[in-house]
Amino acid sequence: MLSNPAVILFTAAFAAALFGGKGSASGPFKFHADVGDVSIPGSFTRDPASGAWRMTASGENLWGEKDAFHFAWNRCSGDLLLECGLEWVGEGMNPHRKAGVMVRASLDPDAAYADAVVHGDGLVSLQFRRVKGGPTEEVRAPLPGARRIRLERDGNVFSFSLDRDGSGIRPVAALSVRLPDTVLAGLFVCSHDNSVSETALFRDVRFASSSPVQDDRRIVESTLEILDLSTRERSIVLRETRHFEAPNWSRDGKTLLFNSEGRIFHVPASGGETRVLDTGDAARCNNDHGLSFDGQWLAISHSPENQSLIYILPASGGVPRLVTQKGPSYWHGWSPDGNELAYCAERNGAFDVYTIPVSGGEEKRLTDAPGLDDGPEYTPDGKWIYFNSVRTGLMKIWRMRPDGSEQQQMTFGDRHGDWFPHPSPDGKQILFLSYDASVQGHPANQDVCLRLMPAEGGEPETVAVLFGGQGTINVPSWSPDGTRAAFVSYRLVSRPAGEALTRP
Repeated sequence: MLSNPAVILFTAAFAAALFGGKGSASGPFKFHADVGDVSIPGSFTRDPASGAWRMTASGENLWGEKDAFHFAWNRCSGDLLLECGLEWVGEGMNPHRKAGVMVRASLDPDAAYADAVVHGDGLVSLQFRRVKGGPTEEVRAPLPGARRIRLERDGNVFSFSLDRDGSGIRPVAALSVRLPDTVLAGLFVCSHDNSVSETALFRDVRFASSSPVQDDRRIVESTLEILDLSTRERSIVLRETRHFEAPNWSRDGKTLLFNSEGRIFHVPASGGETRVLDTGDAARCNNDHGLSFDGQWLAISHSPENQSLIYILPASGGVPRLVTQKGPSYWHGWSPDGNELAYCAERNGAFDVYTIPVSGGEEKRLTDAPGLDDGPEYTPDGKWIYFNSVRTGLMKIWRMRPDGSEQQQMTFGDRHGDWFPHPSPDGKQILFLSYDASVQGHPANQDVCLRLMPAEGGEPETVAVLFGGQGTINVPSWSPDGTRAAFVSYRLVSRPAGEALTRP
């Protein structure tokens, strides 16, 4: 879905036009019923005192390989949005009681689904079962509590956002769950104890949907986000239905740079109007660009004749100066003293890591292992260059000395392919992008995560789950004070930004 979509507030007459299901209800959803083994019948009614929709339900759990809960739903197709305010009635018997919004393949207890759920103890998460009868998985919001929750479906991608404290909707996670085109979408409650009932109130319930859209007719929507690395909360800087990539920060922390349609743009980190940076004749810039440690110079990768070359220019804009005579060359890092550039280059069919003086001259090859070596970036003390390499058969994070010596593998395991390591400003942590191990290369429009690990090695921690990939964090993306990181997430949506999402 797109930012600020138009919303339909359902009436009984409108709901009656929808189809499918068993049982009946008035209000926002036409049908409601218990799903699975529920000992106490559930209910869904209008609360006269508050005007909210009141759902009471039993049910052992909504987890594992099968579910038991009460569900109010409409049958619908295409992209959709579900949003509501939610609060529990009473203290409850079990802290794991669940209520929220759900999109489900069927009423079978073991059906595939995705939901946005608020637990009795305040835990908020995106839950999903990818296949019928399979296990339930979840991505948890970083902080407890939610005043409003939102679940959106765009094709096979489900996005979960919430407003925790009245400050506005923030993204939490997005990932792919393949459900049928026609699904059941609505509200649910599960008591997590089949011997008791629990009640939740749903306020300002909103639902919108669209006609099915073929994948080849979808539009790329890009969202520039900032991740607070202490709270793990995400905030949106810019969202547009155009393709943009690879944010990095000005040295004062006030501005973000990114590339789009061959140009470099500026946008305030707090949000606002975008501006094109003057890069002279370099109007075919790709997503490999970044500022020197002192913030005075910008390196760009520009393709004058279908072959990327590296240039530098003043950070404020100006005429670019060519640094690499050979191509293709893709910039990735400045040395802390500003005297060298590190980059990935293809020479004679092999992609390896090279360095070159900023003044130009002879390049130096640092890696020669079979397969791709990419994404080199210096640590702030200049003692290491981190990079990613597929030399062991699966892309992993490595590091080496600036002269190419002491090459060491830093991430391990067979679940993830790891790309684009970015050392923190204090040199203590590495932020990088991970794909599922089944994904080849670093393509766009994939389920990915951002992971953080100690610079000296250790078990990585997932700090964000999103739909992205190529363009998400190709270049240095830490804020200068090391408290935040910028990245781009993507969706394939069915209409331009601002266009209403309505049921035909």
